[in-house]
Amino acid sequence: MTVINVLGTDYKVFKYTKARDKRLSKADGFCDHHAKEIVILDHSEYENEDDAMHNLQDYENKVLRHEIIHAFLYESGLDINSHDLEQWARDEEMVDWIAIQFPKMHKVFTELKIL
Repeated sequence: MTVINVLGTDYKVFKYTKARDKRLSKADGFCDHHAKEIVILDHSEYENEDDAMHNLQDYENKVLRHEIIHAFLYESGLDINSHDLEQWARDEEMVDWIAIQFPKMHKVFTELKIL
């Protein structure tokens, strides 16, 4: 377990198997805003399967970034105050875009020394 600080709120980060947390039976990760927990699926048990992705650690990192972004959107108030029935700040497509593009953006910002 790791503890991260999200806009002043501590979140515990766990990596579990499906057997350990049934909430992972339909998802590879989740963010529980009320318990202040982020849980991602431990893919190590699948790494030797024929149809497994070749870089599971990269995928787990992306899932963890995705769930951390959910936590940031919640703690910032955007999650519940998007002023839209669809609530863009809960939209999985938007959260995924940020999770996937952030490393690329971070690289450019670092290269330009603007962080």
